[in-house]
Amino acid sequence: MAGARAAQGSGAGQDEAAVRHLLRVVSSLDSLVVGEPQITGQVKEAFATARRLHATGPIFNQLFERAFAFAKRVRTETRIGERAVCSAAVELAKKIFHDLEAKTVLVVGAGEMSALTARHFLGQGVRQLRIANRTLERTIELASSLQGQAIPWEELPAALSGADVVVSSTGAPDWVIHKAEVQRAMNLRKNRPMLFIDMAVPRDIDPAVNDLDNVYLYDIDDLQHVVAENLKARQWEVVLAETILACEVEQVLRWLAELDAILAVIRLRRKAEAIRNHELARLFAKLGHLSEADRVALEVMASAIVNKLLHTPIVRVKQESYSKGGTHYLQALRELFGLEDA
Repeated sequence: MAGARAAQGSGAGQDEAAVRHLLRVVSSLDSLVVGEPQITGQVKEAFATARRLHATGPIFNQLFERAFAFAKRVRTETRIGERAVCSAAVELAKKIFHDLEAKTVLVVGAGEMSALTARHFLGQGVRQLRIANRTLERTIELASSLQGQAIPWEELPAALSGADVVVSSTGAPDWVIHKAEVQRAMNLRKNRPMLFIDMAVPRDIDPAVNDLDNVYLYDIDDLQHVVAENLKARQWEVVLAETILACEVEQVLRWLAELDAILAVIRLRRKAEAIRNHELARLFAKLGHLSEADRVALEVMASAIVNKLLHTPIVRVKQESYSKGGTHYLQALRELFGLEDA
């Protein structure tokens, strides 16, 4: 990052902005719903794809690994994610049913949001979990991992009557649950309450469902309102997360600066060694009568001269790598020794 732009006169401010943005996105501090863990998984998946295609380098890889570690630290050291969308869904269900242990939850969709929400419900004691998805293979895979029951997609309308809570999060362009289907389910349930939570964008559930007696429908906007209200009451968690962020940004910038200095030193030494070897070869070609001992003595002397000449600039560059004027030291080193072409 820094090294690639230093020769172009770019300031460290761009590095800081880039690092801060990456950390905020990966930790979901920059998300519409602060603390929602889904974005972390999406970035991890994108990074894994890029890495598999050899589209990343060692510095890029280390930077993203540090970002993922930071996201985990935020989740561990703060409670900022406890009232994310998935948790808000469970919270709404508890307000209506109070005790969830005896309730059956049907999750429609098998993506990451669906999986996260299902795990949140299991964490609150839910014992009867069912999964429905268009792709049966993925349905069985997710249901098996959560010890739930897989429901074939074509059986979704019939499965509604057996569910107390229905959570839907698919990528469908139109509704997947309609009012008439819910009405039939309610008749079979003898009008026992049902809660529908629509987490999809665009919506999965016909809004007219909310007109039915004893049917409660909440969509993503309602969930985000719950999240926002809870977050207002716990703003200190955000402050704590931002404090951790500031420390991590400083550490990453220090690491990048030190890495930039190390790369410059490596180039400097390589260039100096190349010059030393070249000049020694020329000298030995002219003085063919030299003994092996004489050659070794000249090589040792040349190495000593190179090391003594480079010692002070190398030490100073390393010492000043993260200081206010560190960038200027590096740039001067590159220009004086022509390292950009080394």
